[in-house]
Amino acid sequence: MCLIFIIVGIVPIMLIKHGILTNYQDQAVKQRISIIQSQSDLITAQISKTDYLSGEKSKITDVELQQMANLYNGRILVVNKEFRIIKDTDQTDEGKYIVAEEVIRCFRGEDGQSYSRKNGFIEITIPIYDAQSKEVEGVMIVSTPTRDIRKNRDDLNRKVLILQIGMGIAIFLIAYYLSKMLAKPFEKVTKSLSQVQEGFLDADISIPDYTETQQLAEAYNQMLARMKALDDSRQEFVSNVSHELKTPITSMKVLADSLLAQPDAPVELYQEFMADIAEEIDRENKIITDLLSLVKMDKKAADLHIENKNINELLELIIKRLTPIADKQDINLVLESFRPVNAEVDETKLTLALSNLVENAIKYNKEGGWVHVSLNVDNKYFYVKVEDSGIGIPKESQDAIFERFYRVDKSHSREIGGTGLGLAITRSAILMHRGAIKVYSKEGEGTTFTVRIPLIYVN
Repeated sequence: MCLIFIIVGIVPIMLIKHGILTNYQDQAVKQRISIIQSQSDLITAQISKTDYLSGEKSKITDVELQQMANLYNGRILVVNKEFRIIKDTDQTDEGKYIVAEEVIRCFRGEDGQSYSRKNGFIEITIPIYDAQSKEVEGVMIVSTPTRDIRKNRDDLNRKVLILQIGMGIAIFLIAYYLSKMLAKPFEKVTKSLSQVQEGFLDADISIPDYTETQQLAEAYNQMLARMKALDDSRQEFVSNVSHELKTPITSMKVLADSLLAQPDAPVELYQEFMADIAEEIDRENKIITDLLSLVKMDKKAADLHIENKNINELLELIIKRLTPIADKQDINLVLESFRPVNAEVDETKLTLALSNLVENAIKYNKEGGWVHVSLNVDNKYFYVKVEDSGIGIPKESQDAIFERFYRVDKSHSREIGGTGLGLAITRSAILMHRGAIKVYSKEGEGTTFTVRIPLIYVN
């Protein structure tokens, strides 16, 4: 009986160990490929906008390629359409030619990914498209070893082995007396692993019954947390981009539609609308540059770009951008400035924050309603108030509206294209300015947001 129980107790541990190590290595390699692919896409997009493939030197691109190669202890080649290597981070094959099946497929627009478990190497080929013709003009080849992944796997293997030995001894000593109790923790492990394999990655494994089982759970939870961190940041980036770029695109669409609807419009109107569209494009570029910078840098590097700005002019530009949207919904949009205001702010982030508030006031309003934006100042702070005659926010939802992805009315938000990120982005930008935001609302009677931001930014 004791021998049978020992075998039954040890076999699940062996299976768990194999599953953990195999799953860890496979997931780590997939994650590494995904990260390299994302970073490479950013660099190839940058290359496509220049004449780098034609031999024009770019110190910024060279530095980024070298940094990426150093980061993964690998090698990066950039090949032009003549199959000539124009950049080699190892500086050994520049000027030579390379003809390989993966490169040829890549010139057809096919990304290539390969992982050699035997040699411990990842190789990725990424096509570089011409910004104008959208044709493949070059190929970027990234090769990187997976020694660190294998080392982590070996370290985890040793830790699990130690736990195995400890648990084996414990089972051997007390198997006869605690056979039923010892079976329960492993049933929990099996159940938790099944949930993880089915996609329940947010549920940590917790087995406090014994020290050994808890240590095993903690080691596995740490591994899952590392794997999830990069994927979560990528998903959050994509979600934020879709929301933050929506307003400029909408404004440009309204302006363009207005021009198309007036084929006989005077030249002055065309010039004014085209100037507005040009401004929106510039703003779009600023946002994209800032978001891409956040991806490339760590949290400390994602600081505010503080400049002394005229807040009156900033709000006037926001109102000008959103007026076509308000007019389309028959909303009266008014700006009232009580006195001139200059403050130290990050123009891009503050513009995003205030634009989100005004845009929400327009979107969640009633037909024929109004939105009133006011600006005031004292000796320490400036204050922006956004009032509307809209549908209001239920009292029970007011504490949660600043949470990511929270929607008061999911069906209405989906109808108007809301993502549930706007107010979260607004609150984050205001807090980064050492400011504060409050909401006052009554369902069916409208909403008022008040924003307070220091005139002088203190780091």
